[in-house]
Amino acid sequence: MNVLLKSATIIAPGKPLHQKKRDIMIEKGRISKIATSITAGKNVSLVELPHLHVSAGWFDTSVSFGEPGYEERETLTNGLDTAAKSGFTGIALNPITNPIVDSRNAIRYFIENSKDHATSIFPIGSMTKEAAGVEMAELYDMQQAGAIGFYDYKRSISNPNLLKVSLQYTQAFNGLLMSFPQDVQMSNNAHVNESEATTRIGMRGNPNLAEEIQIARDLQILEYTGGQLHIPTITTKASVKLIKQAQKKGLQVTCSVSAFHLYLTDDELGDFNTNLKLSPPLRTEKDRKALIKAVQDGTITSITSDHQPLNIELKKKEFAMAESGSIGLESFFGALVQIMELDDFIELITNKPRHIFGLPDVNIEEGAIANLSLFDPTINWTFSEADILSTSKNAALLGKNMKGRSYGIYHNKKLILR
Repeated sequence: MNVLLKSATIIAPGKPLHQKKRDIMIEKGRISKIATSITAGKNVSLVELPHLHVSAGWFDTSVSFGEPGYEERETLTNGLDTAAKSGFTGIALNPITNPIVDSRNAIRYFIENSKDHATSIFPIGSMTKEAAGVEMAELYDMQQAGAIGFYDYKRSISNPNLLKVSLQYTQAFNGLLMSFPQDVQMSNNAHVNESEATTRIGMRGNPNLAEEIQIARDLQILEYTGGQLHIPTITTKASVKLIKQAQKKGLQVTCSVSAFHLYLTDDELGDFNTNLKLSPPLRTEKDRKALIKAVQDGTITSITSDHQPLNIELKKKEFAMAESGSIGLESFFGALVQIMELDDFIELITNKPRHIFGLPDVNIEEGAIANLSLFDPTINWTFSEADILSTSKNAALLGKNMKGRSYGIYHNKKLILR
């Protein structure tokens, strides 16, 4: 499909075309021409949209679906369609399926079954067999099949020697390990943050210390072994400090934060809305501000939707019994543009997160493969259930005011518009 994007404002921080309004012609999947005015010829789909902005394709470092095993939560087809309409041309897919993704064949399943979609899947393999935290999985074989990293999704590596050996082993093939930042014993199966706000509502608290002890331990192991470590979805001010200190030492450590923890705090929990039950839990306003500052100063190099669909039976329970997790693709852009500068935001969801996983940059220039996200950063709206494209409806940001909205993407020779 040949496509002409008309009067698109290009957001490409640090590049010559940044903030320039241009027509962009795409032919046979490549950007063939960028100019102030291009006339559409025959067999060209014309895209003219209010306040159209274009950037390099967005990449999300933590997305979960359900297939195989939990198709009632989200299928690959609907999940990828949701990601595309939410502005993402690539997603790192978590291994939270049944069976767990811990083999070469499982990795190939996702690559083969996503080839015909506009949004590309970059699968993450489980670090341990069946994500049980006992025995290392087939890490090298999975990477050869296409895995971009290894992670027991939302499960801590409680055995420090296992992490040590895995960091040593993966250096032979430049593998990336991911370690969920939570000490299981310290968190004590608590459901919310340990703070004044949650004490008032009588909920057992998960202290910041549970995250910080795990991170401090993991960083000590990393300093001893070398290798690459990514710490997903950090939530506390002290965690930021620990990671910043490690980066100054020259350790190869990166980290991410979820959109929820940049937008919400534990003050929201007063009505026991189970959609706000997250892992890690929502923290305080002091922590939220520290996370935003860490995004701005470059300590945090990735923001994720941490999209986790869960069917209604897992959420429509008493708060203590409900599963943790929320969908986040549809609300991601609208939530964050109002609390961040657009240029900073675009860098944190385009090439910076790709660098974490060793993926190549995406650029907007003539001759480049067209990998583009289309959006309007100006529109104000309220996120309602009608805006949910996912099969599951467990959305933490329902009812929240949004600014900016995705139009869709052009990628893999396909134009997908919301």
